[in-house]
Amino acid sequence: MVGAACAASFYAPIEKVRKWSWETTWAVAGLFSWILLPIGVSLYLLPNFHAFYAALSPALMWRVALFGAMWGVGNVSYGLTMRHLGMSLGIGVAIGITLVVGTLVPPLMHGQYAALFLSRSGLWNMLGVVVALVGVATVSYAGHQKEIQLGSEVQEFNLKLGLLLAVLCGIFSSGMSFAIDAATPIAASARHLGVNALYAALPSYVLIMGGGAVVNFAYCFVRLAFKKEISLTNDLAQPQTTLVKNGTMAAAGGIMWYLQFFFYAWGAANIPLRLAYVNWMLHMSGYVLFGGIVGLALGEWIGVGSRPVRLLWAGMLVIIAAANLVGLGMAS
Repeated sequence: MVGAACAASFYAPIEKVRKWSWETTWAVAGLFSWILLPIGVSLYLLPNFHAFYAALSPALMWRVALFGAMWGVGNVSYGLTMRHLGMSLGIGVAIGITLVVGTLVPPLMHGQYAALFLSRSGLWNMLGVVVALVGVATVSYAGHQKEIQLGSEVQEFNLKLGLLLAVLCGIFSSGMSFAIDAATPIAASARHLGVNALYAALPSYVLIMGGGAVVNFAYCFVRLAFKKEISLTNDLAQPQTTLVKNGTMAAAGGIMWYLQFFFYAWGAANIPLRLAYVNWMLHMSGYVLFGGIVGLALGEWIGVGSRPVRLLWAGMLVIIAAANLVGLGMAS
C-alpha cells in the first residue's frame, strides 16, 4: 500500500514543472526512476555489481529486459489513451485490464490453474480480484461524472479508438508484472549473496527498468527532435532558477515513481511464494484507491456534486474490501 501511494502521488510534483515540454520533464524524471536509482541501489546492495550481472544467463537478462520494454510500450500508449478516452475512463479500463492480466497470466504460465480456481485460498483471491475490478470501475465512473460536471471535455474524444488504446495499454503495462515474475532467479541469486529478502528483487530492476527506459527515452527524444512545437534547446534555455525548480520537481516525481516498486518488493517478500501473484492485484487496486485519496486531498473534487463523491468513497471502500478478501485467501 505504501508503494501504491507513491504510484498515485508521483505525478503531483511533475505537474509543478513550468515552461518545459512534457517530453523533457518525463525524460528527466525517468533518468532518476529508471536509471540512477535502480543502478545506485544495486551498487549499494551487491558485493560486486559487475560480477553479479556477468554471472546471470544472457537469455534470462534479455527476457527480463524485453518484458521491461513491453511495459515501456504500455507506458507510452498511456498518454494516447488519456487523449482519446479521458483521464477517468482511460485509467479505469487500462488499470482494470492490467490488474487482471498481470495477476492471472504469470501463475497460469507456471501451471497453477488448480491453485487459482480449485483451492480455498485461490477462490478467496479470485473473489478479491473480481471485487477489486468492481471498485476500480466505480472509482473510474465517479471520476468520469466529475469530469462532466466540471466541464473537463476531452477534445479528441474517440470511444472506439480510446478503448482500443486502453486495452493495448493495459496488456502492455502488464509487462512489469511479467518482468518481475521472470526475474525471480535474479532475486534468488541476490539472496544467495546475502542480500536481505526485502531487497533481493531490487537488482532485477536494473534490467526491467532499463528495458522500459529504452522505449520511453526513444519516444521522448524522437518527439523532441521532430515536433516543431517543442524543443529541448528551448527547454534548457530557461533561467537558472526555472531549470533548478523544474529539475527538482521532475526528479522528485521520478524518485516517487521508483519507490512504488521499492516497497512493492517489500510486499512481495512478505507474501508466500505460492501466492506471489496477489501482490500485483494489491498494487494496482491500491493505485486506484490512493489516486482517489490524493485527488480529494488536492481539492480536485471541490465543486462536484455529492453523488460523484459518494460514488468515489463507495469505490474506495470496495477496493479496501477486496484487499481484505485477499488477506483471507492468504490466511486459508
